[in-house]
Amino acid sequence: MTEQGGPEVLRLVDLPDPQPGPGQILIRVEAAAVNFSDVMRRRGDDYPVPTPSPFVPGAEVSGTVVALGENVDGPAVGTSVFAMVGADASGGYAELAVAFAPNVIPIPPGLEPDAAAGIVVAGLAATLILTETVGIEEGHSVFIPAAAGGVGGYAVQIAKLLGAGNVIAGASTEAKRKIALGFGADHAVDYSDPNWVKTVRDLTGGTGVDVALEMSGGDRLAQTLGLLAPFGRLVVFGSVSGVPGRLDENALLPWLYDPAPNQSVVGFNLGPWFELRLPAAVAALHRLIEWVGSGQVRVPVSRAFPLAEAAEAHRLLESGATTGKLVLKP
Repeated sequence: MTEQGGPEVLRLVDLPDPQPGPGQILIRVEAAAVNFSDVMRRRGDDYPVPTPSPFVPGAEVSGTVVALGENVDGPAVGTSVFAMVGADASGGYAELAVAFAPNVIPIPPGLEPDAAAGIVVAGLAATLILTETVGIEEGHSVFIPAAAGGVGGYAVQIAKLLGAGNVIAGASTEAKRKIALGFGADHAVDYSDPNWVKTVRDLTGGTGVDVALEMSGGDRLAQTLGLLAPFGRLVVFGSVSGVPGRLDENALLPWLYDPAPNQSVVGFNLGPWFELRLPAAVAALHRLIEWVGSGQVRVPVSRAFPLAEAAEAHRLLESGATTGKLVLKP
């Protein structure tokens, strides 16, 4: 893309083949994950790192190693791998992409390339949120929005795996709620219903949830805050509406001071984990891979599009009409 805007700014063009520099690996892409962060950068939403122009979106791929840069001794040429690509999580929507060697992992047996392409951003985000950011404990009640999607689909399964006693999924259609229940959610609610907050609280016996996730922005932030039990924790990991979350001052002051229910709100961003807490991020990723390899966690179903249809994949993801992960196939 050479400008930011709607899906139509994504165009299929020919570019020179990238070459791996020192410490880098060149990958022939089999599948590139479509993440909502790609949509945000395409639209020009607020984002933690700059989006220069021209820009090739795509933070994660699966494929085959075709060349090693200087001072790189593996994975060997011909190895099937998945990776975070680019110096700024970009370059994946392409036939060839470059990744730094520590961000390249051989695909374990039993994991299909299309599924592997989408495991890092969605799967690792869900893993870190639930194991490190909040630390799910036995018997916790948890609310998970967009529970038929990428992060949500992983989060439902991981919460149950960690011992959560009451996982309540949010999804906007009956079909998506069935998918969330299939992932193991104890309940699924229509969070487009005006009374959805009361419905969730009723499912906890009126006490509220111990942990809630939020990724919509706008008024949904305040609504989700209203789900929390005393000592509850809210993790904000996105703003898919493009509107920052809002908290009314009149509601915020009692929350802080009277009766001060000891609740907390945390903003989650995957990038700093790789920059500042890499050992923890790598350990969490390997834990996730073990869960997937053992069948304890299922990768949310992927839908594949030709690379030339990247704009259509963005339209569908942005509309909320999709479930699971979307991938592009060069």
